[in-house]
Amino acid sequence: MLKDYLPKGMADVVLDTDAYNEIDDLFAIVYLLKSQEKLKTKAIYAAPFLNERSDSPEDGMKKSYQEIKKVLKMINREDVPVFYGASDYLPSEQEGVCSQAVLDLVTRAMNYTPENPLFVVAIGAITNIASALLLKPEIKEKIVVVWLGGHALDHVHNKEFNLYQDIAAARVVFGCGVRLCQLPCLGVVDSFRMSRPEFREWLKGNEISKYLADVSVALMNHRGFDAYASKVIWDVTAVAWLLNEENNFMEAELISSPIPEYNHQWTITKSRHKICYVTKINTNNLMKDMIKKIVH
Repeated sequence: MLKDYLPKGMADVVLDTDAYNEIDDLFAIVYLLKSQEKLKTKAIYAAPFLNERSDSPEDGMKKSYQEIKKVLKMINREDVPVFYGASDYLPSEQEGVCSQAVLDLVTRAMNYTPENPLFVVAIGAITNIASALLLKPEIKEKIVVVWLGGHALDHVHNKEFNLYQDIAAARVVFGCGVRLCQLPCLGVVDSFRMSRPEFREWLKGNEISKYLADVSVALMNHRGFDAYASKVIWDVTAVAWLLNEENNFMEAELISSPIPEYNHQWTITKSRHKICYVTKINTNNLMKDMIKKIVH
């Protein structure tokens, strides 16, 4: 049942993020930490990434670690522990990459139960979570994983950044039977977006909101977005799943766990264990809640 993938009352949460990669990670961090009415942030993990903003997966992870620390300082939440994640991607589907983040997740998760799980929100390559599941398979009964990754099942291809960086890790997570809620990127989450005028007008409130607006507009300018373009705020939606009472922010269904293939396609199955699959973002409701929390 879908309720098995949602908190029952207050929830303990860890966030796994490649924070230096994209501005939407920073939105997600702030949104999570400003949702204390329901979510308790227990730790944040730095995830590896490799693109034009990093020289290697390890460099991306270390830059993300520093960016997380920077944001926590800006919002006076330096009490939240931050851990270095994997220095590289999985070498195979049988071998994880040990790190501070993996050891913390394994140790922390063992204190939870299937009835009272730890919620693991992942908004980057899912290397750290897969590594923890390989190191200690029994934690799969004690956690719920919420991952923004992959594209919609009916999209023409599945070459999505969080997924294709570490397909082996995704195959571990989709195959092990852990309770998993997937938020597909193109075809679902890409409806949650803001334009330059919206960033500037709606995020005037304080130091962190102005920082998010300035960095977002600067990134759009750097990437050559035209004057009428908008930018997707991808990662906020993964946090919002944990606040999704009565489908106020999104809709979902249970499906047989698909298989992410190395050729950037999904294999659709009918006989595997079920996962939660988000099908629609209720953009207006979520945008209102996000802006209210970030600005105030």
